[in-house]
Amino acid sequence: MCGIVGYVGGQQAAPLLLEGLTRLEHRGYDSAGVAVLGPTGVKVAKRAGRVRQLSEELPKRFAGKLGIGHTRWATHGPANDVNAHPHVDASGEVAVVHNGIIDNAAALRHRLADQGVDLASDTDTEVLAHLVARSGADTLEGKVRDALSAIEGTYGVAVMHADFPDRIVVARNGSPLIIGVGDKEMHVASDLAALVRYTTTIAYLDDGEMATLTAGGFTTYRQDLTSTNKTATTLDIDPSSYDAGDHDSFMHKEMVEQPAAAERVLRGRLDERFGTAHLGGLNMDARETRAIRRVKILGCGSAYYVGQMGAALLEELARIPADAEAASEFRYRNPIIVSDTLYVAVSQSGETIDTLLAVQEIRRKGGRVIGLVNVVGSAIARECDGGIYLHAGPEVAVASTKALTNMFLGFALLALQLGRVRDLSIADGKRLIAGLQQLPGQLAEMLEREDELAAIATSLAEAESLFFVGRVRGFPVAREGAQKFKEISYRHAEAYQTSELKHGPLALISEAVPTVAIVPGDELTDRNVAALHEIAARRGPLVVVTHADVDLGDVEAVRIDVPRNERELDPILLTVPLQLLAYHAALRLGHDIDKPRNLAKSVTVE
Repeated sequence: MCGIVGYVGGQQAAPLLLEGLTRLEHRGYDSAGVAVLGPTGVKVAKRAGRVRQLSEELPKRFAGKLGIGHTRWATHGPANDVNAHPHVDASGEVAVVHNGIIDNAAALRHRLADQGVDLASDTDTEVLAHLVARSGADTLEGKVRDALSAIEGTYGVAVMHADFPDRIVVARNGSPLIIGVGDKEMHVASDLAALVRYTTTIAYLDDGEMATLTAGGFTTYRQDLTSTNKTATTLDIDPSSYDAGDHDSFMHKEMVEQPAAAERVLRGRLDERFGTAHLGGLNMDARETRAIRRVKILGCGSAYYVGQMGAALLEELARIPADAEAASEFRYRNPIIVSDTLYVAVSQSGETIDTLLAVQEIRRKGGRVIGLVNVVGSAIARECDGGIYLHAGPEVAVASTKALTNMFLGFALLALQLGRVRDLSIADGKRLIAGLQQLPGQLAEMLEREDELAAIATSLAEAESLFFVGRVRGFPVAREGAQKFKEISYRHAEAYQTSELKHGPLALISEAVPTVAIVPGDELTDRNVAALHEIAARRGPLVVVTHADVDLGDVEAVRIDVPRNERELDPILLTVPLQLLAYHAALRLGHDIDKPRNLAKSVTVE
């Protein structure tokens, strides 16, 4: 949520800032702005709406070789021109951009008002600009430190000051910031996507850390201004992977990339000889693995739903009690952390604030936590005791597809390794490895049927409300399907356990309310088919995601047959057609698929 960019060097800053903000649009925002520091001082341009609109309205004389920019997702105050970032002090000499929430902003606003400061906006961020300006420190670093010492909350901030025209000072506490090292120029951003076009030599700031950027380099230090001596590393990243290429949207590109992404996450991790998986990143030996008595999975949104799929895998294969919980709720119930429980944090970005705070709570209480993340060097990856890197490649669309698939495969690998250390036979281990090896090809087979699924999606798009239903392994698939449909098509979509239909939801079934039913060929097929008859008897339109050998009887339904794999691995194959249904429904309705309203790719505020 929100995006920060900054530049200092020999080029004009404004075009670089606007390009960087464009590449951060996937994070979610409702206003945008830039500030540059040139010969005549600080200049600011900002407005509600898209970066493109800001770019079109930028003053022709907007020169400066140092600047900061921001895309805002409204929290304090509505989305309008005044509340957009950057914010400046009363003199216009200090400009600030900020991600996060200042918890004591109301008290600080009252204090500043009592001191005669005229606050122009409704935001929490504006207080930072005034606090920096009113500091008596001799350096910009000292002024920013003084301002930060007065605030409570989370932040990623970038500050520039007319009296210090050669530098930007940045700081992090809970919201990501990445420094990019160029040739006699420096960049900063809240997401790698804004940097890769210019440099892949980067340094990640840690919580409680600050940095000064000048054209000649950067220095890092704690808030007491003692050095942390952080150095940059060069990442092996193809910048073109952050472009949509020939695809109409990033979501479409990322769905199509799922077979290749699946191959990457499995590569080198399957041991056919012993029927197990090799996950060296867990940092656990066999004795420590056998000591695990329970697994608790934490994630938000799609990561939570795939965590439910993972919990089922772990219970079936490793015979360890496992469950998934929304990370956003976890720490607020004062959870009991026990030493024989393995905690698993799931996040595509590795920066999801609710999940990060849950990890920190577990660590604070002495628990062992591993991460399933897709971004090397992200906050959650650095906080965890070990983990499984997802190798999905950059995922830009808000609606997760290839990262979700690789999360499921990460759980399959984890369940396989834990199972083989415990009671899973070598024969079952080899059976599952064979299934995993089949998956990339089956994903490709499913994606080849896009035209068929697009036609089905067209009819679903006309409905104002839909149900998604499934049982046991199929229920988290239904939850994920409903999530995808609602977030990009804006149609009301609700998931239920099929067995719960008669306990309330059946009252809403009608000709105007379609149901997408997950009906795999398993031990519950007969019961699922019986539920389809109940829906059909009430004239509810049906779309059934199933296997080719499943007999639906005389139920009138649109049928989507999915390739069959091992029963434990079927959920992810059942999920892929739901991605395509949501995508084509949103396309039919003319929505901006990569940037759904009110949502963000990386949720960095509670």
